[in-house]
Amino acid sequence: MHPTAAPLTALALAATALTACGGGSGSSPDTIKVSYKQSTDNSVKVMDTYLAGIKKQFEHDHPGKKVQFVPIKAPDAEYYTKLQQMLRSPRTAPDLVYEDTFLINSDITSGYLKPLDPYLAKWPDWKQFVGTAKAAAKGEDGKTYGVPDGTDTRGLWFDKRVFAKAGLPADWQPRTWDDVLAAARTIKRKVPGVVPLNVYTGKPAGERATMQGFEMLLYGTGDGTHDPLYDSGSKKWITGSQAFKDSLRFVETVYQDGLGPDVSDALDPNFNTTVNGELLPQGKLGIALDGSWLPQAWLPGSGHEWPEWSKRLGLAAMPTQHGQSPGKVSMSGGWTWSIPAKAGNPGLAFDFVRTMQTKDNARKWYIANSGIAVRKDVAADPAYARAQPGIRFFTDLVASTHYRPAFPAYPKVSTAVQEAMEGVTTGDLSVAEAASGYDATVKDVTGGQVVEK
Repeated sequence: MHPTAAPLTALALAATALTACGGGSGSSPDTIKVSYKQSTDNSVKVMDTYLAGIKKQFEHDHPGKKVQFVPIKAPDAEYYTKLQQMLRSPRTAPDLVYEDTFLINSDITSGYLKPLDPYLAKWPDWKQFVGTAKAAAKGEDGKTYGVPDGTDTRGLWFDKRVFAKAGLPADWQPRTWDDVLAAARTIKRKVPGVVPLNVYTGKPAGERATMQGFEMLLYGTGDGTHDPLYDSGSKKWITGSQAFKDSLRFVETVYQDGLGPDVSDALDPNFNTTVNGELLPQGKLGIALDGSWLPQAWLPGSGHEWPEWSKRLGLAAMPTQHGQSPGKVSMSGGWTWSIPAKAGNPGLAFDFVRTMQTKDNARKWYIANSGIAVRKDVAADPAYARAQPGIRFFTDLVASTHYRPAFPAYPKVSTAVQEAMEGVTTGDLSVAEAASGYDATVKDVTGGQVVEK
């Protein structure tokens, strides 16, 4: 597995909601407050609907206990900022929060989260979770700070109607970056009025630009055995790499050659709502570099119902740069449920997690949000495997996927990536200038912990 309120206004409202009962999250020992990211697209209610069902079940099974939701409605980057502000004080800290795995180590280092090991040790279901998902919620101290609720993979979605008009194959499987750009150029030439290729870019898109866009390129530049962003041997961030420049040049080509959306659209923080709700369903986008969760936007009740999507869209793996082994690339992330260090009711909050993460409830969530299962028993369940077209394709990508280096500096490094992307997207910076600016920023934000490649 995203209208924007002014940050301070939204934060003030959230704080008001949290303190309305006269005190912090611990103001009532019988009420837990749960914060999560609410979609900025008013018609997408997948998370809200799921959590409402869990609340009803939890309150039925725990007489006298109440669940109060404190949703944060904001684009990704603002969500993280607001959440961190809330976590700083016992007065505003919820009892349970939804954490993106890319940010979890930063929040652990800041002392915002509580280790869950004492609870996990007494929870039999924990053994059902796959190791990679568990690792994504671990701190550098070896303790676990979150319970994962699924993972994701990424690839290329393409519109078979657009491809037919362009004379491109319905079973398109590009082998190299050049193949992707060649298809986009063909669409631009033969199917006017259609955006040939969308690659998320720039600071307004936040992690969507870094992960769906840039890292899907960067991690396909080598042989898949070495992290091109972080050198684990020296424990330093990589600067000066040709791979970084090559990835930037791809982004530059998309936008400077008119193969992508208008730059003003691409730099709209809510452009993903336009992509999911309008461009793809209306056949106005040829190729989308995007994630496994897209179908949740098209389910009944979503406001963008599109039952025909599985007939209209094809799926292809993102190829490596030159077609070199392993031939394809994916990035995986995911979200976890974490308990703030300043939570007033941590035990009750974990009981809520246990309710969310029964096998049946977990399967219901993976299917509802088009997620990839991280519970072994759900992954093996035929009801999960048959739930949605494409689920097998995206599950198979797990074998060639990569995870972000989730160290405390990563969010700042990610922002530096977005700034470099934005520079070449607008044409304000050359690839060399943008890469040089990235190197200088990373050196600064990591305290000089860089190695040149």
